[in-house]
Amino acid sequence: MAKEGSGNDSTAARRSPAGAAVLREDKTEAIRAAVFEELAVAGFARMSIEGIARRAGVGKTAVYRRWRSKLHLVLDVVSAVAAAGMPTPDTGSLSGDVRVLLEVAARALRHPMASQIVPDLLAEAARSPELAAALKAALHDSQEGVATAMVARAVERGEIPAGADGRLALDLLTGPLYWRLLVVRDEVPAGYLDELTAAVVSALGGR
Repeated sequence: MAKEGSGNDSTAARRSPAGAAVLREDKTEAIRAAVFEELAVAGFARMSIEGIARRAGVGKTAVYRRWRSKLHLVLDVVSAVAAAGMPTPDTGSLSGDVRVLLEVAARALRHPMASQIVPDLLAEAARSPELAAALKAALHDSQEGVATAMVARAVERGEIPAGADGRLALDLLTGPLYWRLLVVRDEVPAGYLDELTAAVVSALGGR
């Protein structure tokens, strides 16, 4: 019996791990990075698993072992962006917090990849409820908590009236920048973020 048990132990020791145990993290991150590049170059409709694998320097099998379709791959990448979220500033004033968030948003939207990827995915989301939900989480829900916390602190400091709306704050923060940078495709002139900061604070009831 001991001999038989030893043989089984030896076989178990030689047996290769299966499933997630063999998914190398460096390959996973290379694939995720390739998705962003492929989305920016080809767009969601023309993006393919073959193109992603080629750009990541892996075989198609490596992609399919992690995600069963390009939609699920994009959903995963978008969800990762949502998890990263927007930083929560705490400068001690509403205007300071708004200015920081506007700078972060402007920098993100000016990124060449974002300027290509975001409008393309929003258009695709009209045909995919799953993608629409993931984009809502990445582009709105994860940031709404930041805006709501910022507004709550400003209310506690007496800078704005109680009842100020965090969702309105988020709309005011991101709407003008999205329109200017991704719809009109215009530059952000010097002083624009300062003017927008004053407008947001005023709209929320601040002085």
